[in-house]
Amino acid sequence: MTTDDWTQTLTAGPLLGIAAGAVALLLVLIIKVRLHAFVALVLVSLLTAVAAGLPAGGVIDVLLDGFGSTLAAVALLVGLGAMLGRLVETSGGATVLTDVLIARFGERRAPLALGVASLMFGFPIFFDAGLVVMLPIVFAVARRLGGSLLLYGLPVAGAFSVMHIYVPPHPGPVAAAEFLGANVGIVLLVGLLAAIPTWYVTAYLFGHFTGRRIELPVPQILGRADEAQIANPPRFATVVTVLLLPLVLIFANTGLETAASVGWVDADSTGVAVARLVGSTPVALLITVLVAAWALGRRRGVGGTALEKTLDSALGPVASVILITGAGGMFGGVLRASGIGDALADVLGDLGLPVIVAGFLIAAVLRVAQGSATVALTTAAGLIAPAVAAGGYGAVELAAVVVAVAAGSVVLSHVNDSGFWLVGRFFDMDVRTTLRTWTVMETGIGVMGFAIAGIVFAVA
Repeated sequence: MTTDDWTQTLTAGPLLGIAAGAVALLLVLIIKVRLHAFVALVLVSLLTAVAAGLPAGGVIDVLLDGFGSTLAAVALLVGLGAMLGRLVETSGGATVLTDVLIARFGERRAPLALGVASLMFGFPIFFDAGLVVMLPIVFAVARRLGGSLLLYGLPVAGAFSVMHIYVPPHPGPVAAAEFLGANVGIVLLVGLLAAIPTWYVTAYLFGHFTGRRIELPVPQILGRADEAQIANPPRFATVVTVLLLPLVLIFANTGLETAASVGWVDADSTGVAVARLVGSTPVALLITVLVAAWALGRRRGVGGTALEKTLDSALGPVASVILITGAGGMFGGVLRASGIGDALADVLGDLGLPVIVAGFLIAAVLRVAQGSATVALTTAAGLIAPAVAAGGYGAVELAAVVVAVAAGSVVLSHVNDSGFWLVGRFFDMDVRTTLRTWTVMETGIGVMGFAIAGIVFAVA
């Protein structure tokens, strides 16, 4: 029997127990037993599928679907992003940018400058794409100024996170707005009202607080600058152009997608289709890597063999990031296929809470149970949509509900979330440290964003 012909017979209680037990076992295996995270994730995914009663004939398909769908989104992006980062780092480009950044803003304001830049870049750029583009700059600044990487890395990661969670045209708030009939423009305004102060408190200030308490060295995942190339560094304008290129291409794609959705352009026209292809994240990063290889490599006299070795050396260190992130997606896929999220949604949907509270709590519990923020957000929005439609809410109230649901979908990112592993491995953090930093920050982002949405809802 396959999962297509299978129906879950367990109730919410046993399913929740299985999910909790799986997470506890995973933490024990990684933290106490010191089993490699990739092996532990695959093993626990398999055991969870069996415990949840998935048919034996469909278990492998579920595992591979979760693994493969995550890699489809992550592998190209991380691989090309690592190549771009290696080119920027080894060419001395990151050092050039660091010198200018420190000269303009000063050493004390460097984390703030990095975070504000990431907020601006994060408006059109997805979380993971923006993070991999900014990493070489974050690492170079941290290496130059000293102190914990968290002081610089958390404001940047938090900036991309809040923009991705709360602000259209990112897919989560747009999808929730569609479900609930909210005006996307008003969602944008309320989302920014939630995102900016939330970032300042939960990412920037938290980064300062945590950076003083947890010493995290800069990892070598992107390599070190080549001494010979530092003596002849690329121009500042060249490096900025290379880093802005993928952001501009992706922004154009996002803008065209938004324009097509409101009927300003013909989504089926050849010109729009080609422009959107060029602006898709994998293609934009591919174009940028090719441009960077020429501008930061061949144009400056780096031979073909040396350039090939530079690009090849970028892939080895990120192989672990890619595989562990894929395995995290596998674990989340098993939890979704087992019906844990659906069972919890049915229970929570009947609690009779105020609609904005119900949306936040349903999204939060689904997020904790199965890992995917997108699944949590869309499921919660769909469940509360009838109550919202019957409530006669105004445009601002609807936007506040959208932001509240989005806030619930981000709390308590942990071992069943592929993003947890992506950030943890890029920052070279163990599971315990990732829980103390990334998980706490994401939870703060969700709770504070919900509080702001609640205030907006109350005064609207």
